[in-house]
Formats: sequence, structure tokens, C-alpha cells
Amino acid sequence: MKIALIKKSKNCMKEVQKKPWFFSVLGIMLLLLTLCILFVKPGITADENYRTTWRSEDVPPAAASTYPWDTLRENFLALSNVAPQESFICREQKCVAKISFDSLNNVNAKEFPSVESCRLSCSKNGNLWPLPNMADLGKELVQIDISHMELLLDGSPEVKTYLSSVFEIFRENMVTDCVENTTRPSNTSIYMAIKVHDQKVKLDRNTNESYRLAVNQQPGKVNVNIDAETAFGARHALETLSQLTSKVFYNGSCSVYIISANIVDKPVFKHRGVLIDTSRHFIPVKDLKKTIRAMAAVKLNVLHWHATDSHSFPLLLSKIPIMARLGAYSENEIYTENDITLLVKYAKLRGVRILMEIDSPAHASNGWQFGDKAAMGNLVLCRNHHPWQEACMQPPCGQLNPANPNVYAVLGLIFKNLQELIPTDDMFHMGGDEVAYSCWSRSSEVTDYMLRKGYPLTDSGYKTLWGEFHNRALKAWDNATGHSNTKIILWTSDLTNPYSIATHLDKDRFIIEAWTGRNDPVPHELLNMGYEVIYASVDTWYLDHGFDGGQYHPWKSVYENQIPNVPNVLGGEVALWSELVDSNNLDTRLWPRAAALAERLWSNPKTSPDEASYRLMETRNRLIRRGVQVDQILPEWCYLNEGHC
Repeated sequence: MKIALIKKSKNCMKEVQKKPWFFSVLGIMLLLLTLCILFVKPGITADENYRTTWRSEDVPPAAASTYPWDTLRENFLALSNVAPQESFICREQKCVAKISFDSLNNVNAKEFPSVESCRLSCSKNGNLWPLPNMADLGKELVQIDISHMELLLDGSPEVKTYLSSVFEIFRENMVTDCVENTTRPSNTSIYMAIKVHDQKVKLDRNTNESYRLAVNQQPGKVNVNIDAETAFGARHALETLSQLTSKVFYNGSCSVYIISANIVDKPVFKHRGVLIDTSRHFIPVKDLKKTIRAMAAVKLNVLHWHATDSHSFPLLLSKIPIMARLGAYSENEIYTENDITLLVKYAKLRGVRILMEIDSPAHASNGWQFGDKAAMGNLVLCRNHHPWQEACMQPPCGQLNPANPNVYAVLGLIFKNLQELIPTDDMFHMGGDEVAYSCWSRSSEVTDYMLRKGYPLTDSGYKTLWGEFHNRALKAWDNATGHSNTKIILWTSDLTNPYSIATHLDKDRFIIEAWTGRNDPVPHELLNMGYEVIYASVDTWYLDHGFDGGQYHPWKSVYENQIPNVPNVLGGEVALWSELVDSNNLDTRLWPRAAALAERLWSNPKTSPDEASYRLMETRNRLIRRGVQVDQILPEWCYLNEGHC
């Protein structure tokens, strides 16, 4: 067979050689084919925009067989000249992308160049987060020139100095929100007048954070008037003002628009916090700063810094530096006094106070092991005990020795050092939960001490010892600060159960942070007994849950959890324990769920999470523009077409 084919091929070649014109015809045909390929392309590639770039494979087979190619090609060419339709229409206080629905092409309605601008003008509450107490928003968007903003301050010299710095932060945020695009100039300038009544700049749990904000549009200018009792209320007003603006990006430029508004606002709860644990994993200062910036954007006002635990002691304190030398993970994973001082100042400028927690008597281990070498005796018991289940609730084990008076001396040094770095006279957190009696019972020093004191070696006796520890630690705090005005915060535990707490803890000196479930009766019973309570509901506001056991708590659950609005409820916190958290995932574990808490505690709204979701999306976008990584909450199509998902 192979030989026969070869013979036929040779015969064909002989015939072709007899007809030389064959090669000429073949060459002409190849040339024509090449020209067709070069100049008659079925695809259109001149426009780089993906919406108007058509390729042959984009054409449905049915269309190719139904229409002549030339007609179809002309239609495609016509479409390629249409600009992307990034316009939005307001319908029934909801914004939808005009391109999404054919029925909108013939609707006679005002169009907006961005969904942010549309929602700012269209929605009842605009893009405000958290919701103000009262807001009357205008509808007309006016382009402003953020490079021309004038400020007039009325207040004490201390207030003026503070607000001048706050105003610069506001200005920087407005520029940052344009995401490195050049801001487009406008003929409309902003004139601000801020009046503050309180002459001091003091942030504590009784600080008045209320404000009034009026934004009025006039030809060629926008007048902004802010009236606040304290400088921190004025700061919040500037944060709200930034939310009354929208950005439109076009060809590398950023146009900023503003609406008129009249707002009267104040928080429902005084204490609106985020707990960050820097003991289980070290969190760098830059990430703590970023967290503070995000907190400021949604008016959260307490960074609860759970600085130490049995895992590590990362605070390098000048009065007792040995604790960080022995207790930090490395020399690069410590917080210096300069770090702490700068964080306190950084937070205050953003309306955030730092609440330090030194956990004790449990959750204390590494860093405390120097006692014997310093001739101070056993300061810590059961340190790194194995198996850990015998002596603690979580590895590594460690519990302070309540029988050793030097423990209270060391605590006094820590307290005095921290008081100098973070001046406070109203609150301090001493932890105080998950004490393991099995650790103390293993120490003859402790049991002998209990017998001398007349405490039985029973649960009741150990609870009495536990209560004694906190009262001696409180005395060490009072001695270190020179006054007895501070209220000490403790976590709920066996010690704080309503049936026994009054025996051990004075309601006038201790605040209880409840990490019970949202339906647990204990916080209500404590309130009835006269104790002040901060909520950190374990089944909704623990943001570390769901990654290594337990149930994940989505932002809607955080948002829906309501706490009693009564005088002794100070507020609440989301808690992010860092067993599985470091700087690489800190942002997305916190946000946007911490923002959901912010609105719950500032406004205590009646709105559903679904109603709030589009405002939260705009808050998410704002945080992202400011450098925060925020988890997603909606598909993009749904975000661009409210009410259709």
C-alpha cells in the first residue's frame, strides 16, 4: 500500500511539472488568502474596554447562521462606539444601574455617575454609618473643591489645638478617599465653623459625644456649622461630614460632591469597643493604628487592649523590664513605652480611648517566672504545666500565687507604669476569669495560707481566696494611682455569679464584662443588684469563633444582638481573641462585623440588617479606600441593583 502511494505521488509531480502555470495559480491563491486574513478580521479590537471588545467567538452560533456576516459586523461596529453605561437611577429610594434593565432606558429620571452619589442623594439615610438620631438630608449634589476648605474654631486653646489636628485628619481622609486620583477643582469652596463648649479635652466613659451638624449650599460656597459640647463630639461631626460626600472617578481624576444636611446626634451607649488580643499572637503597632483608624470611621470609642496572657508578656515597661525580656516571643515582638504613648495619642485624636487589660490571677504565666531568682519567691504557679488539662483552662498554664505578697508589689509596679503611659482615673481591666482551683490546690504554699486564713479547701474557700486576690490587686492599683476613683472591670466567672458576687466584689468599685450568651439571665441579675455591665456576648460578638470550632457569627448576627438600654449598661464590645489571628487576617476578621456593632451601640436602630446592608457596603468601600481590608457582604450585581436580590 505504501509503495503504491509513493508511485502515485511521483506520477502527480510529473504531471504538475508539465504544467508550470499551476504554481502561478497556487501562489495567487495563497496571496489572496493572506490578504483576507490581514484585512478582513471578524473581531473588533481597537477599543481596549472589555465591554466593547468583540471577538468572533463572542458571536452566538445561532446569530451567525441567521444573519449575514456583513450585517452583523456592522451592528457590532456600531455598538463598539457606545461608551460603558455607568449611570444609576433612583427609584423608590433605591439605586439601580441603568444598564441592568432594558425598561430603564425610557425612564425619565435623574441619572447619577456613581452608585455612591446615587445613594447619597436617593436614600433616606444616604451613606451614613452609624445612623444618626435625627438626619434631614438634601437631594442636590454640589461639586466641591477639597483643596479650598477654611476653618473657624470657637473654643479654649486646648480645644483649638486638638481640633486643628483633627481637621487635618479629616482633610487627609478626603484626599485618601480619592484613591491617589487627582482631585478635580471646583468653584465651590467649604467654610467651616466649629463651636465647642467644654474647655477640656478629656475622653472617658462619661464624655459627652453629642453634636449638631448643618451643611448649607450657597452659590459658590458650602457653609458647615458644627456645635458640640466636647471636642470629641465635634470630631464625630467631621466624620459624619465625610459621609455626606461622594466621589466620582473618571480618567484618573476624582470629583467630590456634597449634599446639604441637618443632623442632631449622640450615642445610645457610652462604651463601644473592640477587644484585640496581642498575647496569643503579636499584633504590630501599624496594624493597631489601622484598627484605630477604622474604629474612628464608624465612631467606636474604646480599644480594649488585652495585652498580656499566659502565652506572652509583650509590654516592655521601664519599672520592670524583666517581664518582657522573659515573656515576649522575641525582641522584635514587644511594645515599648514610646509605642504605647504614641498609640494613646494617635487614638485620642480619633476619638478612641485605650483600655488596657492585665489579666490576672489566671491567664498569667510567661514573664512572671523571675520570682525565685529575684528573691521574691514563687510569683506564678503551674507555669507551662503539662498536661495542661490538669491545671488550667487553656495552654499554656499559669496562675498568680495569691499567697505571695510580692505578687501584689509587682502588680503595683505594672499599674504605676501603665498609669503614667495611659492616664486614666475611671476604668482599668484586670481580667479575672477562668481561675482553675486545681492549680492552686497543687501548691502547699497556697493551701497552708488558706488554712491560716480559715478558708476551707473547698470550692467555696478557693472562691473566697479569688475574691481576696482581686481586692488586694485593687488596693495595689489605688496605691499606684494615689486615689480610689477607678472602677475595675472583671470578666463574668464563678466569682461574679449573682448568688455570691456581693460577698466578694463591691458594686461601687467593680464593673462586670459579661461574656455570657445573649439569653443568659446573669447580666440582668447583676444589673438588678446595682452592678454596671459591659456586654461581650459570646454567641454573637466573639469574632474569633467559627475558625477552629464553635459557630461563626456573621455581621447580621452582630447587628441584630440588642442589649438593654438602661443606665447601668455601659455598652458592649466585639472580642477578637488571637489564637488564629495575626496581622495577616486581622482586618477581615474584624471588618465589617465591628462596624455592625458600631451602629448597634451608637444608634440601637430598628432597621433590619437587609435594610442596612447597602449603607454598610458604602462604609466598606470607604474603609477599603482608607487602607483597611474588609470582608465582602454582597455580590457586586446586587450592590449595584438594590432591591433586586
